[in-house]
Amino acid sequence: MALSLAGLVAAYLIGAVPVGVLVARLAGGVDIRRHGSGNIGATNVLRTLGPAAGAITLLGDIVKGFLATSAAGALGGEAWLGAGAAAAVVGNCWPVFLGFRGGKGVATGLGAFLRAAPLAVVPAALVWILVVALTRYVSLASILACVGFVVAAWALGAARPVVAGAAAVALIIIWRHQQNIQRLRAGTESRLGRWVKAA
Repeated sequence: MALSLAGLVAAYLIGAVPVGVLVARLAGGVDIRRHGSGNIGATNVLRTLGPAAGAITLLGDIVKGFLATSAAGALGGEAWLGAGAAAAVVGNCWPVFLGFRGGKGVATGLGAFLRAAPLAVVPAALVWILVVALTRYVSLASILACVGFVVAAWALGAARPVVAGAAAVALIIIWRHQQNIQRLRAGTESRLGRWVKAA
């Protein structure tokens, strides 16, 4: 049990690494929290500093999710992969290194479940791509994709702890997108396709 708990702590701390903040400082010398939406994720980095910085942030968040979940599995066993994925996303959303004010967990969740349930990622990714292609709303695509992942994980026979972890992650991601949901309903949500570099 001690090793399992240590795995969850490790998953949280790896998930808490603020990739977007680090990339923005290195790429543009800016605090990404003071630009655009104020979010530290890849979408805001993209809009603020351009596609290269956005892509690096996205990749970094995916990698840290994968590594965090792998750490939980290595220390606690495969049964702890779902909990490790959730811990990684909690770390991303409420990172101790940034006063518990972080991102929205989508890319970190993707990386986490590439480790925990890779087959279920495929239909979820297709949902994300389709929704972005049709609407250019990254927030809507992320919400629908994370819900789709839960359904896919269950339908494909993923272990119950993984499905439970996926459901927890989906709830966290939806919760973190509350303001986006309000803007979507009001018709004021930003669409993907434009970015403005920070001064």
